[in-house]
Amino acid sequence: QVQLVESGGDSVQAGGSLRLSCAASSATLCMGWFRQPPGREHEWVAFIDTDGDKSKYSDSVKGRFTISRDNAKNTMYLQMDSLKPEDTATYYCAADTFCVRVLLGTPDYWGQGTQVGVSS
Repeated sequence: QVQLVESGGDSVQAGGSLRLSCAASSATLCMGWFRQPPGREHEWVAFIDTDGDKSKYSDSVKGRFTISRDNAKNTMYLQMDSLKPEDTATYYCAADTFCVRVLLGTPDYWGQGTQVGVSS
């Protein structure tokens, strides 16, 4: 069983920045970030492969968010810049042995979520 623990959520004003972290109990996993805005279904935000060589982003965050990982620390990050009110959501870290599951939104492992609020 893989444990994922997110941190870094906060409330900021539009245009601000936040950095989310996800500490994993196991390495060698494909990982990603998802979010669930209030009253809406969860959506995929970003993906990073095991080595950190490949990453992908949803169109809504491309150019503003950066996903990265430090495998020595078993930790993944999401740097969020130029935040908008529509970025307000609970952000979840997710992981799976198979990268395709992360990309399809069906990873085996999920964190408990961390809340991000962006005010205008």
